[in-house]
Amino acid sequence: MERVLTLFLLCPALFFTTVTSQQDNVCLRPNLADTINLAGIHRYFNPGEELALSCIDGYTPVSGPRKIVCKVNGEWTKTRFLCIPKRCPYPDPPTNGELYYEDTIYRSTINYTCNEGYVLTGSSTSVCQANGTWSTLVPECTPVTCDLAPIPQFGMIIYDTTVRGNTTYYGTTGTYRCHPPHALIGNPRAECTASGTWTKTPECKVVTCHPPRNIDKGYMSTSRQRDYDYMETVKYGCTGEFVLEGSQEIVCQQDGTWSEKPSCKAPCKIGINRGRILYKGRKIWIGDLNPNRVLHNEIVSVYCKNTARNCGYAVPTQCIDGRLQIPECFEEPSGTDYTFHSGSLPSEITQC
Repeated sequence: MERVLTLFLLCPALFFTTVTSQQDNVCLRPNLADTINLAGIHRYFNPGEELALSCIDGYTPVSGPRKIVCKVNGEWTKTRFLCIPKRCPYPDPPTNGELYYEDTIYRSTINYTCNEGYVLTGSSTSVCQANGTWSTLVPECTPVTCDLAPIPQFGMIIYDTTVRGNTTYYGTTGTYRCHPPHALIGNPRAECTASGTWTKTPECKVVTCHPPRNIDKGYMSTSRQRDYDYMETVKYGCTGEFVLEGSQEIVCQQDGTWSEKPSCKAPCKIGINRGRILYKGRKIWIGDLNPNRVLHNEIVSVYCKNTARNCGYAVPTQCIDGRLQIPECFEEPSGTDYTFHSGSLPSEITQC
């Protein structure tokens, strides 16, 4: 009985020793990258056993081999098996919008936005999935809509593009007009804005101007003393040899004032007694200019002499409201030279 008990007590120790000695050359389940799948659920592998390798969802295998073998020394054979994330196609931006992303690999995210005046229809984000496709379609950016532009009383709007129905879109523009004698007070341009509303609507108000006054040395196209409506006009002219400078016509403006009136400018007398001038393309002796005057803004030339080269040259001067300045280089000849030696005058000798 004692021998049996002794043998029974020794058996567990012998069994434990056997198992422990067998695990000295087994392979433990390898600790590989998180992206690699290991076949089966065993923790221990005997020499010669194989373990298949694969990639988790969203990753693609590269290199190899795709299995490892337990060696007699308890180590696994080497492998370059590697799993890289799958890649989704490069995305296109939505029309009238933009997209933002850092990469296109598995689990990457796209964020979509629309330009000002456009509203995003669809998902604003998309994720690269394990099968290499994006989780959502590219969204659309649709323009903000406005109602038709409000029309002021006694006014209208002319759209820059054709408008159909009762809806307009962001960026639609137009110009307001008022029916005379109403004047437009405010901004004549209108636009459908990003907020879905139109810019501020102007007003159409009756505007009148007081009777205009005449101008010095001039006359008006009417002598009636009455108030004038917005956009009515009056014309001016000048008497005698005075020249009208400015617009011939003034208009009653939207602020109730007249546009700038013209003025009548005086003619000029040529302040030389002897000499020859160039006027309207012709050489004229000053005595033959009858009457002795040129009109406002007209140009006349007198002749000067280049003594060093012994030649003459014409110097222009312009009549400005009754004043014509004679160039300093002009020297009026004596009566004798003018009468008996006119051929030696700067206007008659060789021109420079």
